[in-house]
Amino acid sequence: MNASLKTVLLTVLTLSLLTIAIIELSGISSTALWNKYEINVGGNHSHTENAINSDLKENADRQEEITQMPKTKISFEEDHFDFGKIKDGAKVKHVFKFINTGENPLMISDVIPTCGCTIPTFSKAPIKPGEQGEITVEFDSANRKGQQKKNIIVVSNADREKVSIGFTAEVE
Repeated sequence: MNASLKTVLLTVLTLSLLTIAIIELSGISSTALWNKYEINVGGNHSHTENAINSDLKENADRQEEITQMPKTKISFEEDHFDFGKIKDGAKVKHVFKFINTGENPLMISDVIPTCGCTIPTFSKAPIKPGEQGEITVEFDSANRKGQQKKNIIVVSNADREKVSIGFTAEVE
């Protein structure tokens, strides 16, 4: 086998592995969804698939309902937080507080992290005008040494439908 054929075959193999990795990490495949939510992938998936499909349908229905709601305003106390220096492997949390400064109920439809190392939680209940809400963000610093900058997209029925909040950390 000549050198140029070996190079071509090695390139094709490398691109194939890269494509598989991108598909798995992007959540396109159902296995990636199972891995993302740490669901046991051994055995029968029908119950797990039904639960995931049910959650996806519930989220889509909620998103549709919220887009039909009247617009309001959201105001965050802070849109960025600095954890400072933390040890590799530490799990840290921060609560982003916001106020509904509009005249209609505020509903958060989704909170989307830009990294799988970040897990947001939020209330799905409507926030009345003048009331406060919270979004808790947990960051898992395992194997993420160095300066980290992560963003979270908050989707709601506010005038600015998508608002970016985020944090930084120096992982040692």
